[in-house]
Amino acid sequence: MARIRFKCVECNADATELHRDYSNGILKIMICGSCAKPVDKYVEYDPVIILIDAILCKPQAFRHILFNTEINIHWKLCVFCLLCEAYLRWSQRHGSDATSDPADIIRYTKEWDFYGMFALAALELAVYCAGVWALLWAARCLRGRSVQTAPLLQALLLSCYGKVLLIPAVIWEHDYSPLCFRLIRLFTLTSNTQAIRVILNCSRRLAVLAVFGGLLLETCVTHGVYRLELSVLDFLPDLHT
Repeated sequence: MARIRFKCVECNADATELHRDYSNGILKIMICGSCAKPVDKYVEYDPVIILIDAILCKPQAFRHILFNTEINIHWKLCVFCLLCEAYLRWSQRHGSDATSDPADIIRYTKEWDFYGMFALAALELAVYCAGVWALLWAARCLRGRSVQTAPLLQALLLSCYGKVLLIPAVIWEHDYSPLCFRLIRLFTLTSNTQAIRVILNCSRRLAVLAVFGGLLLETCVTHGVYRLELSVLDFLPDLHT
């Protein structure tokens, strides 16, 4: 019996192969036995077309990326997106402040602030993913199903690619930048929802609920860290008096 490795991008049915290679460079796309459509039409597509369909949140493109390709860049993409988010927060905090003396202590303070923003962004992402996983695990357990952590985490990290758009939004700053940041956040959450639907083959309602739960938990942690930071700043002057 052939080992099941792939998924049909149209109906999510299992497939043993995507195509067959014949002599003289002839490639035959396999047909799905469930829906009678090509198992993976993206095999012949240009990567740019696949990226466009993924940006449009088409489930077929997500199935191709998550099931039928061997992409192991999710951790690298995660670090890069965290750097983008940390740079956004760092630039918003310090704005156009500048120091002429390279040995100025303020310069090094700003540098450590960037590391702090990166750590905060990493914490928020970890809490968000944990919240999404916990809610999905609870919902699936009630139905007697399980949640595979590794594929779910990979899907969440890969679908956060929208955060890369934060960099050009910061570089070409204008009056509509706050609106751009909100739209980028909404796009990222929408991609997360579609990735959850595809990787777990679940309903849209459950995916939206899981994303909302993760976002709510992330917001609570962010406010807690912010209040802790304010408390520390209020406590430091009292140490010198």
